[in-house]
Amino acid sequence: MTVDYRAQTVLLTGASSGIGAAFATALAARGSSLVLVARRAERLAAMADELHRAHGVRVEAVPFDLAHPAAGSELRQAVADRGVAVTSLINNAAFGTFSRFADADPGRLAAEIAVDVAAPVQLTAAFMPQLLSAANGFIINLAGVSAYFPSPRMAVYSAGKAFVLSFTESLWTELRGTGLTAFAVSPGATDTDFTTGMGPGAGVLTSGRTRTPGDVVATALAHLERRDPGPSVIDGRSNQLGVIMSRLASRRRSALLMDRVFDPDRRAKTTAA
Repeated sequence: MTVDYRAQTVLLTGASSGIGAAFATALAARGSSLVLVARRAERLAAMADELHRAHGVRVEAVPFDLAHPAAGSELRQAVADRGVAVTSLINNAAFGTFSRFADADPGRLAAEIAVDVAAPVQLTAAFMPQLLSAANGFIINLAGVSAYFPSPRMAVYSAGKAFVLSFTESLWTELRGTGLTAFAVSPGATDTDFTTGMGPGAGVLTSGRTRTPGDVVATALAHLERRDPGPSVIDGRSNQLGVIMSRLASRRRSALLMDRVFDPDRRAKTTAA
């Protein structure tokens, strides 16, 4: 696909840190205008100013909580009030909870579903007319390798990413021939602040080798620029191999294996043995 980045105005959620910030930097460097969405207003404003000064592109900062029930229509209005027409969308915002489901706070889980599952659907629906009208843009949804197998202690997050992956692959099929490209990118363990505040023991998620936010963005944009991008891409060779191996195992074996992988006490148990 030939991408004219300078013709793009990209709405990017979860833009204030991690993979979102890396997307913002890479796209601004390529000449895209940006609408940055996140809850942290001061951080978002500082980033918008920095990207504008560094690359001369238009950058709008829109502080917004995607857990709102009417996130799609409210954010569409906020963007329209700034006189911006969006041509592309990156649904990156998400958060997780690391605990056994029985011990999790129901209110937090509801917010997690709102941000991780409902918001990507609402925003895609709300901005779809603009995106189709532009006819040369893209939708990139952040799924994750946890979309491909169960993740005990992250049951809702894993299920949410599985939803995003399936939703996006269906969109890819429906949008073929429209000029609007859609695909999901699935990172594995990445060096971000994602685990902050998830719960005790969440550090086990990044205890091994991690990819960088820049790696994930490079994978996504390289996929976008392919002649005929497929419906999804997995970041990192080891993550790709892990997904392949999980598909060879039974669902029972996969679930039990991931229970061990996500056990925060596994290293202590191994040492004791």
